Amino acid sequence: MRRRIVGFHRDEDSAWVAELACGHGQHVRHDPPWQSRPWVIEEQGRRDKLGTELDCLYCDMAELPAGLEVYKQTSSFSEASVPEGLLHDHRTKPGVWAQIVVEEGRLEYASARGTFVLRPDVVGVVEPEQPHRVRPLGAVRFHVRFLRGG
Repeated sequence: MRRRIVGFHRDEDSAWVAELACGHGQHVRHDPPWQSRPWVIEEQGRRDKLGTELDCLYCDMAELPAGLEVYKQTSSFSEASVPEGLLHDHRTKPGVWAQIVVEEGRLEYASARGTFVLRPDVVGVVEPEQPHRVRPLGAVRFHVRFLRGG
């Protein structure tokens, strides 16, 4: 989904992140030849991009429907203890939604809607019966909440 840029900030690695109107952020690096965005280097260039739109991949992730309640939660997993089954395509049961909650670090979450990088401020939403998998991106700690209609 296309979302307006409303601001910029630097992340923990000093890379520029565009702040989108939806509340999500997207890295905007100038890293030729892979990414050519010379405008991000100068303050005026960033200012000129305010109000323009970027594709927000996080807005493409499913949203939990109203009325769901958590009925189970896993213990925390790390990159060393993540169950093998979570690393390969698997599904929730009919009517069961899930949230993948990253406590520390980053976790790749792949689903039919796309591939997302989950962080403590970005929760993964798993739709019932849809194939999905995760992959640690370095040191990570996360847990999974299971929800169903109340």
